[in-house]
Order: sequence, then structure tokens, then C-alpha cells
Amino acid sequence: MTGRPEPQVVVHPSKEDMAATTAARLATTLVTAQRERGTASVVLTGGRNGNGVLAALAASPGRDAVDWSRLDLWWGDERYLPSGDPDRNDTQARAALLDSVPLDPARVHSMPGPDGPHGTDVESAAAAYAAELAEAAPAGLAAPGFDVLLLGVGPDAHIASLFPESPAVREAERIAVGVRGAPKPPPTRISLTLPAVRGAREVWLLAAGEDKAGAAALSLSGAGELQAPAAGAYGRDRTLWLLDRAAARELPADLRPPISS
Repeated sequence: MTGRPEPQVVVHPSKEDMAATTAARLATTLVTAQRERGTASVVLTGGRNGNGVLAALAASPGRDAVDWSRLDLWWGDERYLPSGDPDRNDTQARAALLDSVPLDPARVHSMPGPDGPHGTDVESAAAAYAAELAEAAPAGLAAPGFDVLLLGVGPDAHIASLFPESPAVREAERIAVGVRGAPKPPPTRISLTLPAVRGAREVWLLAAGEDKAGAAALSLSGAGELQAPAAGAYGRDRTLWLLDRAAARELPADLRPPISS
């Protein structure tokens, strides 16, 4: 497929249904990728919805269909905190799922923290992560063509650590950047950029709860990516917006599909 695919919107009755269905969808997609290409890669997201999907996958029968030893895990962003800090996305992902499946540790690509070789230099740490992505990418590309890239959508329509009107959301060349002065704590982070996001085969945007309704409606109604970074997130083959009923309540009627059972 070429060009920008039209986003597909799926509305679930509740955030629990959204998490369970997304977990099953993710397992199926990874199994298919492994069957077709031998390996699979996924970019994880944090937050209540991203962690909810991982917890649902941990409890799903589909978990055992995935060959976890042939899966590469990356992150879309990370709070610049020491390894093991409970507020880090990778720490939360390990508690929700990763510690319960037989991953190859060499294929778990956590973002650096200030306890690593870069210290407080978040820009240097981001550059190191970009180099790691480039090393895993096909020749001539700056990042792997991830099979699935998960993104939580914030109430302000931010994704990863790309906040409205921020320098990071304007980045057009680098695939990972340091973020300082983020409007939600902690202020220092590492984030993939829109060019990295758009290299994924499939991008799935997760939004559940009434506080996400305005962001979903804005992003799906033609807003620019500087105003609504989520509007600039799309995959090469498919872009999925996975919502619960509350997050979909402000969508225009022509964008609101029947609720998925």
C-alpha cells in the first residue's frame, strides 16, 4: 500500500472490552508476522490504556500463540528516570506482561535513563536510541518497519512525548529526540518522532474514557499535527483508532461506527 491510509475507527463498549479485544488483535498480528517473516516487532506505549492492553494479553489464551523469543520490543517514549523506577514505561510493562513471558533479553530495547552512560544528557541518550533503531533497520532506513506501533492518546491529543506545538512534534528528520519541559511530569523524556511512527506497518491509537473524547474528535476531524499530534500518526499499511464508547462520544456521526461487540 502506498500513500496515507484512511484511519479505521473501532468503538468498544468499555475500556475493558477495548483492552481485551486489542490484546487478541495484537497476538494475532504478531503470530501472522512471525509466520510470514520469521520475526515480529512491536513498539509499546505506556499509560493506563497501553498497560491495560498488556495486562489483558497476559491473561489471554492468545499469549501462548506468540513466539516471544522471536519478538523485538521497542518503546515509543520513556520518562527519563533511572532503570527500575516505577514510573518508567518499561517497568510498568514488565509488571503487566513482560516478566511473565519468555522474551530474549537481547531483543528488549528499553530506552536509556539517567543512570546509564549518558547521565543527565537526554539528547545524547536519545541519539543512542536512534542509533540502536538504525542498527536494527533494513539497509537505507533509519528505523525498523515495526509490525505494530501502539500509541496512547492524551487528553490534549499528544502521543508518545510529542506534545502540541512542541519542538519534538515539529522534528522532520531525527527518529528519536530528547524532550525537556514536557507539560506533564516528569518534564524530561525520550520520544520517537513522527517520521519514526510513520515507518511502522500498522499504527494503533488507543483512547478510552471521557477525558479522551475531545482529543479523538479533534484528531479525526482534520486538525493539524502541531495542534493535535495524534492527527499526524499513521502507518504505512493501516491506521487503527481503538476507542471505548466514552472516548468516541464527540466523534462526528460520519466517523462513528457501530459499537463493536
